[in-house]
Amino acid sequence: MGSVAYDSVRTQAGSRTDALGGSATYFSLASSYFSPVGVVAVVGDDFREDDLELLRTHKVDISGLERKPGKTFRWAGVYDTADVNTRETLDTQLNVFADFSPALTAEQSKADYLFLANIHPALQLDVLEQMDSRPKLVALDSMNFWIEGNKADLKKVVEQVDVLIIDENEVREFSDERNLVSAARAVLRMGPTAVVIKRGEHGVLMYLSEPDGSESVFACPALPLDHVIDPTGAGDSFAGGFMGYLSASGATASTLPAATLRRAVALGSVMGSITVQGFNMEALTGASKADIQGRFDKFHALTQLNEAPGGNGLPWSN
Repeated sequence: MGSVAYDSVRTQAGSRTDALGGSATYFSLASSYFSPVGVVAVVGDDFREDDLELLRTHKVDISGLERKPGKTFRWAGVYDTADVNTRETLDTQLNVFADFSPALTAEQSKADYLFLANIHPALQLDVLEQMDSRPKLVALDSMNFWIEGNKADLKKVVEQVDVLIIDENEVREFSDERNLVSAARAVLRMGPTAVVIKRGEHGVLMYLSEPDGSESVFACPALPLDHVIDPTGAGDSFAGGFMGYLSASGATASTLPAATLRRAVALGSVMGSITVQGFNMEALTGASKADIQGRFDKFHALTQLNEAPGGNGLPWSN
């Protein structure tokens, strides 16, 4: 559940106007490579048939995509030519999204996995409460806008989810802790089993509460890329790959092995790395299974430390 939008973006590589975007769109397309996925969102009567067909081609269930009179949500931004991680929002037009009140279908309310994309926390909580029973796994994404303006509402929904996916600066602001370890622990005390902290080009940190009360930590690097065209949607694509893997593996909140979560983080990073190498959805929708598998294999090699021939003992100085 999230937004489906039209984005106008300018980066050092060029620009696109009114291209398909939105958190729910990126998430659902990334997740569709690994698991059945349905989108809950709203669009206007100006939403293009070609974009509906793109979602259908990727077997995304669009029965929860509501169409209302008016214009589709629009966002425009420009990325710094020197620092691709810095962007300026030029224009935001909520349009039909301003009065969005999601209503799940009977089938959607029985879904085993639920991802609450970046949207007002009161709507996130409303969707969670519409579920017939507790899903096997619930994950949530948010941003500084909601932390600054609706922190109390956000905390209410965070207390009820299993996984929080959040940017490093946002988790500091949300937890009131400057140190990332302390910030992650503060979030875990609120209720989630895992907190996944996105650090842009520096990769991802994941903190997990183990069944015995201990904590485990996983640091996943970002895949080195020779060029980045458009970072828009990278975080949502990460979440799509992450949840797509957990859904395909049958993971549940009560049985959430660290090894499974680590692979989910790596696959999420793969999908994010693909997205940034094209404008909007261009690279994500054109990805092949061979490309995704190849990047996943690179992550495996990048993070694997083979044991030395004589074992892992260190060569201590006398």
